[in-house]
Amino acid sequence: MSTNLRSADASAPSIDGTGRSVALVCGRFNDRIVEQLERGARRALTDHGVAADAISSWWVPGALVVPQVARAVAASGRDDAIVALGAVVRGDTYHFEVVSDASAAGLMRLSLDSDVVITNGILTVDDEAQAVVRSGDDDGNKGAQAALAALETLAVIDSIDRSTAPRRR
Repeated sequence: MSTNLRSADASAPSIDGTGRSVALVCGRFNDRIVEQLERGARRALTDHGVAADAISSWWVPGALVVPQVARAVAASGRDDAIVALGAVVRGDTYHFEVVSDASAAGLMRLSLDSDVVITNGILTVDDEAQAVVRSGDDDGNKGAQAALAALETLAVIDSIDRSTAPRRR
């Protein structure tokens, strides 16, 4: 299990989603797990000031389709951030790697090509037990973590936009 190695006294920007609009793009495959990720993301967003009616959910067949729908949501211009949610559980074939790699690469490409903040909350796990732990109701909910990462990233970008003119060499 990975952990955050940041020191306890490291400063992080205040996470305030007031006035923000966030889309959740959810892969329906392994829907019981993804529903928990979506609940965690919604709870984290509303707990940090995002109005409930400023959060939309778009359900798609699975993780491979998430980047394409996220791109359409980004192009609409109505959201400040998009949180991708899904669950890919390792099976007996190579399909796990294909789905995991392709969805992550698609989301990364979209995040670099878009002015909309995109975070990846798609679980890639070895078994259902790991998915249950990572989608639980505690602080370990990866949907909540991806939602908070989106709000924090927006705060960092806002601080860059408000900073003084860039230094010239």
